[in-house]
Amino acid sequence: MNDARAEEISLAALGWLCAQDELLPVFLAASGANAQDLRAELLTDSGPDRNLLVAVLDFILMRDDTVIACCDAQGLAFDQLAHAHALLSGTAQMHWT
Repeated sequence: MNDARAEEISLAALGWLCAQDELLPVFLAASGANAQDLRAELLTDSGPDRNLLVAVLDFILMRDDTVIACCDAQGLAFDQLAHAHALLSGTAQMHWT
């Protein structure tokens, strides 16, 4: 996976999250953001804010059921969100010890 694919996956995950009526308010409350903040972070001249994309993936990755639901909706293998997170956050060399 490369950075462009990781960004694509995280943007799709954000789109999925925005369609979840029960989860989106939880994410917004946890992040301290609102809908206008999300739009502003997505529409910057340099592209979507990487910190926002990492925060979205952090939130989804906290629970197995959200990972499964998001990946099923996107047609992704269950490990793809974690790989995208690792690339975008700069922790691509994970150590599972």
